[in-house]
Amino acid sequence: MENQIITQEGYNKLKEELDFLGTVKRKEIAERIERAKELGDLSENAEYSEAKDAQALNEGRILELMGILKNVEIVEHVIKEKGKIDMGSKIKVFSNGKEREYLIVSFNEADPLNGKISNESPLGMAFLGKKKGDDVVVETPKGEFEYKIIDVK
Repeated sequence: MENQIITQEGYNKLKEELDFLGTVKRKEIAERIERAKELGDLSENAEYSEAKDAQALNEGRILELMGILKNVEIVEHVIKEKGKIDMGSKIKVFSNGKEREYLIVSFNEADPLNGKISNESPLGMAFLGKKKGDDVVVETPKGEFEYKIIDVK
């Protein structure tokens, strides 16, 4: 598996989730299973079945997070070349008569509704390496969009 780049903030977020799932959530689910066992016949015990399903989902997510954390490279916002868009760049663009601001973040920090776009998304990949004044055409599932880069920080 190829290393994915991630910010320290994104890494910390994943690590906190892993810690929570491996301690607090795991314990809560174990307690649910024990309570359900006390109700008797496990073959017809919906509470036991639901708790076991929750356990499987939790353990699956723990394994997924462990795999992600093993294969990430933590990067800081370092301007490789002055004015060029890179991970952590804040950019202002003009498209369809509107100005928008974006922050280029790692895959697990993306929140498009709040202007945080992944460096791996079609939009994020199109902006990487560009600079103020560049025109960018992005092919998305909703069609082709044109952007003018107004500012890069």
